[in-house]
Amino acid sequence: MFRPISEQNALANLEALRSDFRSMITDVYEHRAKACAVCETPGACCLDEHFVNVHVSRLEAAAIGKAIADLPAQTKKAVRERTAKVIEKYKLDEAIDTSTATYACPLFEKGTGCLVHDTAKPLPCIMHACYSSEADLPPDELLDEAELAVNKLNEQTYRRPTGQLPIPLAIAKLI
Repeated sequence: MFRPISEQNALANLEALRSDFRSMITDVYEHRAKACAVCETPGACCLDEHFVNVHVSRLEAAAIGKAIADLPAQTKKAVRERTAKVIEKYKLDEAIDTSTATYACPLFEKGTGCLVHDTAKPLPCIMHACYSSEADLPPDELLDEAELAVNKLNEQTYRRPTGQLPIPLAIAKLI
């Protein structure tokens, strides 16, 4: 059993974990990938309804919720609207098992990019980049290790394991 910590402390720990993970991916792997700034189709990977299948824990959802709360009112409204449309379009609220459900991410805004990029970007999104060769990809074990650490933070914070939800469902529970 883990020593309990407050959600506020857990969010700070999560940010440190995400920051370390981002630095490691950036320093060791991303130089092998095409930079998002030169992408011919900005956001295509985030909006690809046949590709995106990112699930987040309760703590990660809390971080996303805080990031959304800090957005301008008009942007928050747009996120709410996109989230509702995504849930309806992909029937995420009807799915018994969302582990294979795909959707377009409601946190991506054309012209701006990921609205939570600097503050609450999920680990799988941090790890994703346009690599030209499969050999250049970061090993899945790196993500697995980081996600185990996030799961530990969730258990320390909420005193039990927490499930994971697709980003749109997690957002809908928050806003």
